[in-house]
Amino acid sequence: MRQKLHSKAIWLFFVGDIIELIVMLAIFFILAVVITGRPMAIISLLLSNLSWWLALIVIVVLGIVNYIVARVYYDRYLFEFAENAIKIEKGIIRKKYVSIPYERIQNVDIERGVLARILGLSDLQIQTAGYGGEFLTEGRLPGLSVENAENLREEIMKKAGVGKQGL
Repeated sequence: MRQKLHSKAIWLFFVGDIIELIVMLAIFFILAVVITGRPMAIISLLLSNLSWWLALIVIVVLGIVNYIVARVYYDRYLFEFAENAIKIEKGIIRKKYVSIPYERIQNVDIERGVLARILGLSDLQIQTAGYGGEFLTEGRLPGLSVENAENLREEIMKKAGVGKQGL
C-alpha cells in the first residue's frame, strides 16, 4: 500500500525552499554590488518607495508559488513497502522512482534537523553498501512523525535482516 509523508512535511519543503530563495537573492545582491562597483547606488535603489512595493509584490507572488510547489511535491512523494523492496516515488516535473531491495540495506538512520524538530517530524535515511565499503543514503523519507519514523525503521531493519542498531 502506498503511503504519504506526514502532512506537516509541506511546511518542511516550503521553508527549505524559502531559505534557498533568500540565499539566492543575497548572492544576486552581492553580485550586483560587485559588478556595478556602486554599492550605494544599489542600496538607494532598494530604499526607494517603488522598489519596496515591487519587492513586496514579488515576495508575495514567490511565496504563493513556492507554497503551491511544496504542496504538489508533497502530494507526489509516495513510498511503499513491497514484498522484496522499499519503493519511493517523488518529483513533479522530473519523476524519480527508487527501489531498494531489503537485502541491500545496511542501516537505517533517523535525523531530526531544527525545523523538523519544531514541526515534530523526522527524516528516515535508508543506507546501502556502496563501492569501496562506504554507506550511501539511497532512500530518504523526510517529514515523518517521530513515532512513525521509529516504527518504520524497526520494520525495515526486520525485513532487511539487520540486527537492532543504535541506542
